[in-house]
Amino acid sequence: MPAYFETGFSVAELPWHGLGELIPEDKKLSIQEGLVAAGLDWDVQLRPLCIAEQVASPQAVGLGMGADQIDPLPEDPLAGMEVPANATVRSTDNKVLGVVGMRYHPLQNVDAFQWFQPFLDADVAHLHTAGSLHGGSRVWVLSKLNNDPMEITPGDEVNKFMLLSNSHDGTTSIRVGFTPIRVVCANTLAMAHSNTASALLRVKHSKNVRHNLELVRETMDAANSRFEATAEQFRLLARTNVNSADLDRYIKIVLDCEEKPSTRTKNIIEEIVGRFEQPVGSLAGGTLWTAYNSVTEYLSYSRGRNTESRIASLWYGDSQKVNQRALKSAVELAA
Repeated sequence: MPAYFETGFSVAELPWHGLGELIPEDKKLSIQEGLVAAGLDWDVQLRPLCIAEQVASPQAVGLGMGADQIDPLPEDPLAGMEVPANATVRSTDNKVLGVVGMRYHPLQNVDAFQWFQPFLDADVAHLHTAGSLHGGSRVWVLSKLNNDPMEITPGDEVNKFMLLSNSHDGTTSIRVGFTPIRVVCANTLAMAHSNTASALLRVKHSKNVRHNLELVRETMDAANSRFEATAEQFRLLARTNVNSADLDRYIKIVLDCEEKPSTRTKNIIEEIVGRFEQPVGSLAGGTLWTAYNSVTEYLSYSRGRNTESRIASLWYGDSQKVNQRALKSAVELAA
């Protein structure tokens, strides 16, 4: 199994990242069923860190020598002393997921899933995909809204999803928000509206983490009403034609590349241009919508070492920033 991806599921069809066990479309998963299908039916425990009583010398470690082959080092006078930090540990196999500060409070997987319960109860969304990356240190839950897709151009539709991503190693905050996904090739799009309610909102791992997530749900309701404005910005891009010079300038802005790009950057530019010249699905050729999707398709399907690293980067890392810059730049050019 790939190193980045650990466990997961997807309903009806494999999503853009192509990861996880396939669940039949007529199976509407409950919270508990989703936890089990995603392989996330475990808790995170906090355990104090202590200085080890004895440590092998670097030379012995480098030679691969066992404890019975070397003379023990003198006992550390600080042995047994607690360190002002905790290890996050998976309950099922005692795997250490990360090291966090004393103020860190984990968001348990069951609480991450239960955040979606009101949306499931109201039948406005259903669990679509969830899983674990990096050996359990990062998890995500994605639900699909049960409304009709937004048609940007005839035959070209965008579905709306709600994403909750979380880390159990303290490296990222909890992030929740809308993630539009283009139906025909399932590439992940950014939210267009500049209001902060439309972005992935961040919630710290504090003692009030569950209460803060409840407040975020109210903000999400406001963000939902703005999705039509987002779709209209997509339509604006679809009405705006670009020539080769415009396309080259747009791509360089998005990639934030220098005047004389490196060979690697030139190859990326060529790939994006190739996607622009041969668009997928019903994209209208020669528009900013085509150019923007060419960038998002590159981020979703090509950037990074493998599929697992791409999903991690799109939801946790640099590709998310590039995706947002791609949309912001396209809208500015269309204005």
